[in-house]
Amino acid sequence: MSLTIRRATNADQDAVVYVIKAVYDEYGFPWIPDGYHADLYDLEGSYDASGDEFFLAELDGIPVGTAALEVFPVVPAGVVTPLVRIEGCDCSIERLYVHPSARRKRVGQSLMQHVMDRARELGRTQMEIWSDVTFLEAHTLYEKFGASVVANRLCDDPDESPEYGLSLRL
Repeated sequence: MSLTIRRATNADQDAVVYVIKAVYDEYGFPWIPDGYHADLYDLEGSYDASGDEFFLAELDGIPVGTAALEVFPVVPAGVVTPLVRIEGCDCSIERLYVHPSARRKRVGQSLMQHVMDRARELGRTQMEIWSDVTFLEAHTLYEKFGASVVANRLCDDPDESPEYGLSLRL
């Protein structure tokens, strides 16, 4: 089996939606294409245009995972931001999902490593990770990379899902 990770473009929209929607269906989360998930229908406009990067993982040519790197200025100590940000972080991993059929094949680990490596290439030093509290396997993965839970919030998704905020030194 050959795993490849590459930058996604708008031409990959169906593959990206296929992966992420499968996870949403698995957990019974609502899918809102013209709202919370609108970014997935214009990857270049939502990510590339703002200096962020969206990645697609394929196993033998089949889409099996996604992840994005968002970069932003360091959040200094004591500063309150309009979005809930973790102090000291200058980037985040977003939209890390592995299709249920591809679990336990190192896809999530490979995507995490890929995004961390790219963040380091860009001179980033600390990554924030927000993860739904129900994604226990994801939390284990993040902790294996050295992340630790430092915050909690209610996500701005339609369910206002509770999330853990993790911080990871790069």
